[in-house]
Amino acid sequence: MTVRIYVRASTKDQDAKRALSDLISFSQSYDDIYAEYIEHFSGTKLDRPVLAKLLKDAEQGDILLVESVDRLSRLSQDDFAILKQRIKDKGLRLVVADLPTTHTVSKGMTGDILTVINHMLIDLLATMAKLDNDKRRERIKQGLANSGYKPTGKKPNTTKHNRIKELASKNNMTKEEIAKAVGVGVATVYRVLKQG
Repeated sequence: MTVRIYVRASTKDQDAKRALSDLISFSQSYDDIYAEYIEHFSGTKLDRPVLAKLLKDAEQGDILLVESVDRLSRLSQDDFAILKQRIKDKGLRLVVADLPTTHTVSKGMTGDILTVINHMLIDLLATMAKLDNDKRRERIKQGLANSGYKPTGKKPNTTKHNRIKELASKNNMTKEEIAKAVGVGVATVYRVLKQG
């Protein structure tokens, strides 16, 4: 059995390793063998490279150890259901450091009841993490609107746009070749040419 420790922060500016040493110490109560998975990626995304690697590496009976549910998920309920199924399919046991009911396995009826309670608590905490994230984003939008800030969007690169038009006017290159020559996506070539 391996304890697979997953730590996540949304951006590189945040310290994903902040809780790592505590989780390594915590993992010793299960097994001396552990693996670290450190990710800088939004918890609102289902498909995260490091989490995918963890699930690929995992074996039946391993433990997935996280500091809190929001480090694992800020997903919608549908996406969280998919993630839970992936965890279950790999035979991983989810242990949440700040949720003591997940720390031990009980047998018999008590164990069955505790499993149901843990599933409900984890679902509730995941929903709360998603709602917290949504509220934070809304407050940021409101704050920006109240400050008078108006996003202007990305400014067009007129040099590249002019080069696209120039190459297209020669009628000797495909749109894919133009995109490659200018260093833009094919969609940009189509958009620029459509705008005239």
